[in-house]
Amino acid sequence: MAQLPKSIDVLTPEQRHRCMSHIRSSNTRPERMVRRFLFACGMRFRKNVKALPGTPDIVLRKYRTVIFVNGCFWHGHEACKYYHLPKSNTAFWRDKISRNRQRDARNVAQLQHLGWHVIVIWECELKPAVRVGTLDALYLKLNRDFLQQYEVVSAYNHAETTSCLLQAAEPAAGYGRSKED
Repeated sequence: MAQLPKSIDVLTPEQRHRCMSHIRSSNTRPERMVRRFLFACGMRFRKNVKALPGTPDIVLRKYRTVIFVNGCFWHGHEACKYYHLPKSNTAFWRDKISRNRQRDARNVAQLQHLGWHVIVIWECELKPAVRVGTLDALYLKLNRDFLQQYEVVSAYNHAETTSCLLQAAEPAAGYGRSKED
């Protein structure tokens, strides 16, 4: 049997379409892992909010944070062992992944302009060897961002109320017996 050249696809266009149509764009296994973790930590969220640029995978309104869980291949994760261009139709895939990266950067910029914190978790960061570290780092980042947001509001309100509290707590007259006794 003669070998086919590497540039020829062994599937018919109908077979290729059927195969590619089964690749999920939402509710992927990595997304479900992150959502399960967040829910177990008591964090509540919305999935795939279409009203926000890029339709983020996870939206935590309380934390003013969106999370994208990106596949290393589809979003072109540089320096990742799971990302490599296919040997066939290389020009098509290079252009496609380049457009995906540009779109992702545009969406992140729009979200940040709207005041959202943006976190990107890569598929390779959820592999068993590094999953716990990634999820712990996510938890710490979310809480740090939330506390920083709270401290700014708290510090502002605290400065206004401190002088009022000190005036109320320190009357002109002393406490207890007067000095004349």
